[in-house]
Amino acid sequence: MARMKVTVAYDGTDFAGYQIQPMGRTVQGTIQSVLQKMHKGEAVNISASGRTDAGVHATGQVFHFDTDLIIPADAWSKALNAMLPDDIYIKDVEEVSESFHSRFSARSKEYHYKLLIRKEPDVFQRNHMFHYPYPLNISHIKKACGYFLGTHDFTSFSSARSEVADKVRTIFALEVLEEEEFLTFKIRGSGFLYNMVRIIAGTLLEVGQGKRKPEEILTIIAGQDRALAGKTAPAHGLYLHQVNYQDKPE
Repeated sequence: MARMKVTVAYDGTDFAGYQIQPMGRTVQGTIQSVLQKMHKGEAVNISASGRTDAGVHATGQVFHFDTDLIIPADAWSKALNAMLPDDIYIKDVEEVSESFHSRFSARSKEYHYKLLIRKEPDVFQRNHMFHYPYPLNISHIKKACGYFLGTHDFTSFSSARSEVADKVRTIFALEVLEEEEFLTFKIRGSGFLYNMVRIIAGTLLEVGQGKRKPEEILTIIAGQDRALAGKTAPAHGLYLHQVNYQDKPE
């Protein structure tokens, strides 16, 4: 029996999220269906680094599965991509030790939140960037980013629907990248709560709009109350960019 580590990209537009569910098309369900065909009807379960919601994309999601098929790692990619739909692409497959776990072995994750910051929308990017046509003070947003760094209880930046008891997480980096009419929030942390990145993005936009001062981030974190933070930014601007299994990301 071999354990395979897989890096996958997907367009979340037409998926009801990553995790398999009774109703709705999911990333996990689609991949497992293909693996089941390759294993001649035997069910194969994949375990991912984490879930993504409906509409959320991934450029570097990671999952693992166990198999008794003897197939070279590079051949796995070709075989899976030949059978998967166009909105899922296997980027890399490698054999790993049985002790590897896509979720529990992860040291950090990096998400990107992408925005189109011009007055006119782009019909070709409507499912892949959040169109934000309002003026923003980028320097205020960058200042606010600094207050998120470090280890904090992020209850204020977690969905009220979250059932996780321990809401302490560490943010290693939070950057703002500007490129003409595009804006990207890059955030890397030890882990993220349900809707955490999208709530952080929504709050940063309110800072950029002048609705909040950068220093308010400290008060919001200390308050440990979801009602104190900003709105949850839409799902379609969010990308799971990379999962790191080393202390220093590649």
